[in-house]
Amino acid sequence: MHAASAAGAKMKGRRPPSVVTEIVYGMSLGLLAGYLWKLHHWSNQRHTREFYSLLDEGRISIVNCSEL
Repeated sequence: MHAASAAGAKMKGRRPPSVVTEIVYGMSLGLLAGYLWKLHHWSNQRHTREFYSLLDEGRISIVNCSEL
């Protein structure tokens, strides 16, 4: 009982957290994290496309290490 009254005294004068605000914060952070993940994915795709285009043009070559 004492802990509940101490928590109530701490919250005096403050509003309780809003569920809608918490949902908006969560969605915003989720969208930001998803966007950063997609940026990473697009960067990897670009590097792969560059590598294969250079390989097709003959500007670079690969060495099979198992034959060395």
